Amino acid sequence: MYLGYDFDEKLVLEVGDAEKKLAPIFERFEKNALLCSAKVLKAFQDNRLCSTDFIETTGYGFYDAGRDKLEKVYAEIFKAEDALVRPQIMSGTHAISLTYFGLLKHGDTCISISGKPYDSLQSIIGIAGKSRNSLIKNGIKYEQIELVDNDFDIPTIVKRLKKSKVKLVEIQRSKGYSERKSLSIEKIERVCKAIKIADKNTIIMVDNCYGDFVEDREPTEVGADVLVGSHMKNLGGGIAKTGGYIVGRKDLIFDISERFSAPGLGKDIGANLNQNYLFFKGLYQAPTVVCSCLKTMALASFLLEKYGFEVSPKFDEQRADIIQAVELKTAENLIKFCKGLQQGAPVESFVSPIPAPMPGYESDEIMACGSFVTGATSELSCDAPMTPPYTAFMQGGLTYEYGKLGILIALNMLLKK
Repeated sequence: MYLGYDFDEKLVLEVGDAEKKLAPIFERFEKNALLCSAKVLKAFQDNRLCSTDFIETTGYGFYDAGRDKLEKVYAEIFKAEDALVRPQIMSGTHAISLTYFGLLKHGDTCISISGKPYDSLQSIIGIAGKSRNSLIKNGIKYEQIELVDNDFDIPTIVKRLKKSKVKLVEIQRSKGYSERKSLSIEKIERVCKAIKIADKNTIIMVDNCYGDFVEDREPTEVGADVLVGSHMKNLGGGIAKTGGYIVGRKDLIFDISERFSAPGLGKDIGANLNQNYLFFKGLYQAPTVVCSCLKTMALASFLLEKYGFEVSPKFDEQRADIIQAVELKTAENLIKFCKGLQQGAPVESFVSPIPAPMPGYESDEIMACGSFVTGATSELSCDAPMTPPYTAFMQGGLTYEYGKLGILIALNMLLKK
């Protein structure tokens, strides 16, 4: 028995060994968390956050000083001109959709330069699904440039930009369900510089989901014009119940906000519905939560590789997001691992995940997510398409201690004969 759980003794010893080897990596995560905490604290102080900023607004939400202050805080943290931070933005996918449709019009061209986008975005674009409301159905042209050796194909990108007008270039920072690696700030900075030299008017949009506060800079600090993210992930800090954010150039945020509400209303409408307090507090907690996520995923990577599974990234590789991929080789292993991770959750630990259809995805999915906020991937969770090589995509861990226990329970289940 270990801490009241019937863990395999060998596994417990392996964890102790792993933590010794991971100590310098954990220290690096902690230093970055301090840097990001300083950004948040300074923004709160510079904008004179006070308890009256937490007051609820209802109805139309006119004259919401707390909401406006929250958006100033986000803009300062991301070194952007403006921000849209709202509970009415329901997910990262919704934030990206708002950005696409706010900035692109009939006849415009949009290019993904990080390969095929995440599954739920393909229906928005119109390269999958049968929606009559996709970008393509609205007369917007879509093109795609693949990564080369997990990096941007800058010569091809520059050549395409010089050929004819491209309104918007999209970068997906996280790997999604692909086998590629997630994209570092260093790589994003290089490609942003190349794009602006080729055509300074091309809008660079970055999908920052899972990447917020993972590195010491954000994409808007290295050339991105607009950046989107979800409170169900890093910046909700496990406290925000819903919501998302979009930060960037003032003129772009203006256009997106008119898509968010209505022309002529833009950012001036939208009640906070008593979410301001949770958004501020979640953001305050976010650097620590992201640090815990990174520690938990590094531990998982170390142990799973030791037991013979392919992992990405490796425990000692640079991380650009909080996601850990592991190839579990068989459908049986994948289901077993997800059941174990669910057993390690604080909420609905008694539930057994099973593969099932999910809106926005072509194959059946299996998920483990016993979270306080439904579907929040800042909490220890896992999801996977039921297709070979049966790769699980893990993320989260509100604290390292809970994350460690969750990983131990999942591994214990997986390794049982």
